[in-house]
Amino acid sequence: MTEYRASFDAAIAFSNGGDLTVHGFRVDLPGPDASEAEIAALFVASLGLLMTDTVRLTDVRIFPEPHKGTRGGPSDRQPASGDGQGRLVELNHLPQEGGTYLEAPGGDLGGVELDKAVDLPAVVVRVTGARRSPIGVGSLAPFDVRGHAVLLHTGVREGHCLAADAAAWLVEHGAVLVGTDADGLDDCAREARPARESLLAAGIPVVERLTGLERLPPTGALFTAAPPRLLGVGRVPVRAYARLPIS
Repeated sequence: MTEYRASFDAAIAFSNGGDLTVHGFRVDLPGPDASEAEIAALFVASLGLLMTDTVRLTDVRIFPEPHKGTRGGPSDRQPASGDGQGRLVELNHLPQEGGTYLEAPGGDLGGVELDKAVDLPAVVVRVTGARRSPIGVGSLAPFDVRGHAVLLHTGVREGHCLAADAAAWLVEHGAVLVGTDADGLDDCAREARPARESLLAAGIPVVERLTGLERLPPTGALFTAAPPRLLGVGRVPVRAYARLPIS
């Protein structure tokens, strides 16, 4: 199903004084015929703004584009429990395609508890189409990552690494697993692996070389990448998958 977003300029006046102006802001839409009033409400909800008096939109454009996870928007769903989940989606490459790997904290797969690898509520952070630069805190901050698997949808095998300060932010905000569709979380051209090392040191498993992330909503899916319990083994191929929410 085609998803839609809107781009616009906006001017907000607050009832307690002050104003805010933005240019080229984008939000997810429920459909192509969303009204300006609906777009304005989504804009206010996405920023969590309080005491807004007036919202004026200009240069509004509606276009087909996958949802990015606008807070309060149509893809901002919490995972349902039990039978509220839908079909399964494969997220792993076959071995002859390079495989998909999980790396365990402390180099010991035997220490990865099931609650850190199975049925994790997923947040999909999309940076596809963006300039190939490190993924910073700004790309992560709109999401509630506590208790979630954070999956980085880059669309490329290299070039979108996770910045060290962003990895530290994920640790601080309670992410329980971090995955990427790239070959690695860090810049593959450098020997240092600061993002991966920061996450593993904090007890957060890392999954690399995922596929199919474009088929997941920004929030609402449940992610699984359970490794075998091999004592003293740190990295292993996994069959990763997600269970989609029922719309």
